[in-house]
Amino acid sequence: MVPLSVLDLSPIVEGATASQALANSLALAQHAERLGFQRYWVAEHHNFPGVASAATAVVIAHLAGHTSRIRVGAGGIMLPNHAPYVIAEQFGTLEALFPGRIDLGLGRAPGSDLLAQHALRRDPRSADRFGEDVLELMRWFRDEPGAPVRAVPGAGADVPLWILGSSLFGAQLAARLGLPFAFASHFAPAQLLDAVTLYRSQFRPSARQPQPHVMLGLNVIAADSEEEARYLFSSIEQAFIALRRGTPRPLPRPVAGLTQQLSAEERALLSFTLQCSVIGTVEGVRRGLAQFVERTGADELILTCQVFEHDKRMRSLTLTHQAAQGL
Repeated sequence: MVPLSVLDLSPIVEGATASQALANSLALAQHAERLGFQRYWVAEHHNFPGVASAATAVVIAHLAGHTSRIRVGAGGIMLPNHAPYVIAEQFGTLEALFPGRIDLGLGRAPGSDLLAQHALRRDPRSADRFGEDVLELMRWFRDEPGAPVRAVPGAGADVPLWILGSSLFGAQLAARLGLPFAFASHFAPAQLLDAVTLYRSQFRPSARQPQPHVMLGLNVIAADSEEEARYLFSSIEQAFIALRRGTPRPLPRPVAGLTQQLSAEERALLSFTLQCSVIGTVEGVRRGLAQFVERTGADELILTCQVFEHDKRMRSLTLTHQAAQGL
């Protein structure tokens, strides 16, 4: 079976609070661990009213502290927002607290708008130095006792680094550095196959990663009926439309007949942006997962499941796990 992991934005739903969102994320992480999922990642976003995982390292510590086996990590840390030295200290600390269970995915996007970037005191051009910052971070994780400045904790920490991407840039960087590569196909599918092909063809083996490893994002919602799954998926669709309109909001309640309420342009946008989605019953999800893996050659899938009702989200993860058996 292709390994399955979870990507969580710790969604704040309409009418709820960040406290409830984080409690739900913990319950989902524990559920994913019981089901046998490979890893549970949370993402850094700023100035988004529907995302509670902005302080990503803090959330990871909370989740790892209340689970025991599943790998917990960042999918990802948006490196342009931070000094690499600080990230080495944060994730060195996490590795010291939870040895062998911490992942660090690194993204080039700011995960915010220009106003939030200003509030973060970051130069908008920081993304242009992403490759250099990744190399600097790797240096901070090396154990060099004679160095005048060391990350403590951090130096010598065994923290696997991943490159996240939604374009060919990330694929090239991951291949050149010999790192595993995670592609954000769940919301940016345009260059998916080209990026995977480029990464595999240009991959340079490293001590940690002798073979290329591709993990792909996929929206998955499973329910007891096709109709219910499509209904639950309307929350994600509404959230994307609001984001593209420049009015991000908490994760909205699902609505029936959403597409009839949208313009032709918005329907086309959703059809393209969310094309890497599998929605349906156990059998439908099983077919969808198999087809996606066959088409892309993914080594691992990281699934998003943005569902308004927490119990429905838990149920979706259970059904998805059932669907994946035997793939």
